[in-house]
Amino acid sequence: MKSRLTAVLAPELATQVRNYGRLMRIDKPIGIWLLLWPTLWALWLAGEGHPDPGLFVVFVIGVFITRSAGCVLNDFADRRFDPYVERTRDRPLASGAVAPGEALTLFVALGLIAIGLASMLNQPAQILAAIAAVLLIVYPFVKRFLSIPQFVLGAAFGWAVPMAFAAQTGELPQLAWIGFGATLIWAVIYDTFYAMVDREDDAKIGVKSTALLFGDADLFVIAGMQVVMLAALVFMGLRAELGGWYYASVGIAACLMAYHLWLARNRDPAACFKAFRHNHLIGLVIFIGIALHYTFNP
Repeated sequence: MKSRLTAVLAPELATQVRNYGRLMRIDKPIGIWLLLWPTLWALWLAGEGHPDPGLFVVFVIGVFITRSAGCVLNDFADRRFDPYVERTRDRPLASGAVAPGEALTLFVALGLIAIGLASMLNQPAQILAAIAAVLLIVYPFVKRFLSIPQFVLGAAFGWAVPMAFAAQTGELPQLAWIGFGATLIWAVIYDTFYAMVDREDDAKIGVKSTALLFGDADLFVIAGMQVVMLAALVFMGLRAELGGWYYASVGIAACLMAYHLWLARNRDPAACFKAFRHNHLIGLVIFIGIALHYTFNP
């Protein structure tokens, strides 16, 4: 009897675990990469190429936990909107595969893990972690009231940069805030591409975004923000006294940005989504440039 019960329950349990994984977007790691790369920029810059190994582990795990918690809370907040958006109607909460109470329980569990990780940091980093938590909780709801939720997302993603500097050095130099600014602008860029995918559905259901705010000027505004981000990256390199490897990576990033604009030139949803997904390569290339500088200029 017990073995039969186990045979019946095991597949259901496995299915539900998979649903929780989908709710956390484990099957779609693009968000992890977009959050991870600026975090690694900051750790390498703050540690001058030699970040503390313990901090490296804490921040990498923290990236995974934070992004997962953000996805769970976002889907909870959007559970009444997602069924009406083609791209999101099959999400676990929207489809009913996961109950709202289960989602909140999962969010609390991830939050407790994040608190445990934050407790391993120094006091300045813990204070910044508390602010990061507020940004994480606020973001899913601002799209109901503000046309610039992408800027709030950018602040949430970019906050890992000053956190890493505070954890590594106990200080918040100008370099940390330049990196924060570059990351914030970058998040607005790629999340506007993302919002362009759902523009028509969002307009119908009343969800606000920069894609709707910018309207027909969207690509022009994105191009302007790309220029601002590149300027911030150059300024970051100057402040950190980085060399040729880094500036070569900035040049490659500029070429990638131009490619993303070309992809989205007709505002085709599939092409805009490709531009969004492709953006993580910018973060990777910049990190490689930073790492190569410290490798060959110890």
